Amino acid sequence: MATIASISAFKANLQGGGARPNQFSVDLSFPTAVTSGFTAIAPLKAQFMCYAASLPESRIDATNVPYRGRSVFLAGERTFAPWTISIYNDTDFSIRNAFEAWMEYMNRNQDNTGQTNPAKYQSDMGVNQYDRNNEIVKSYKFVDAFPVDVSAIALDFNNNNTIESFNVTFAYQFWTSNTTGTGGLGIGISTPVGNFPII
Repeated sequence: MATIASISAFKANLQGGGARPNQFSVDLSFPTAVTSGFTAIAPLKAQFMCYAASLPESRIDATNVPYRGRSVFLAGERTFAPWTISIYNDTDFSIRNAFEAWMEYMNRNQDNTGQTNPAKYQSDMGVNQYDRNNEIVKSYKFVDAFPVDVSAIALDFNNNNTIESFNVTFAYQFWTSNTTGTGGLGIGISTPVGNFPII
C-alpha cells in the first residue's frame, strides 16, 4: 500500500535532516618525495583550504549485444571519472607549490623525464561527508591517485574582494567507500532502516 503523502510522512523519512553539501572534508596525501621539502605543510593546510570537492559517481557501461534485430544490454565494464577539488590559494602558495612539485616529480617541464615507478608518485586520497553533529556518514577513498591537471589562476585588476583559487584534477585506479567494495576506511554507518556493515 502506498504511503499517504503528507508533511509528517516526509519528515518521518528525513530523520537525519538531509545531507548537507557544505559538511565535508578532504584528505590529501602527497608522495614523500614531494612533501619532504618546503611544501611539508601542504597536506594539513589543504584540509582547511579545500572548499569544494565531490562524492564520486558510480558508473558501469552497458554492453550492447545485437540479437535478431534487437539490442540486448548487459552489464559491461566499470569506469571511473576523474576527481576534481577546488582550493583557496594563500600567499605562501604552499598547496599549489606542492602540486606543481608533484607534477614536476612525474614529468619535468624542461626535459620530459621523471619518476616512472607508480608506487613513488601515486597516493591515496579521501573525502568524508559529515552530518550536522560532525559525525562521518559516508567516506570514499581514491586509490593510487595522482594529479593530471592544476588549473590556471586568473589575475585581474578588476577582481576585488576575492581570494584566489584553483582546481586540481586527479586520475586514480578505482574508489572504495565505507559501505561498498573492499579496502574501505573502517567506518560503519547506522540508518533508520538498519546498519550497513563494512564489506
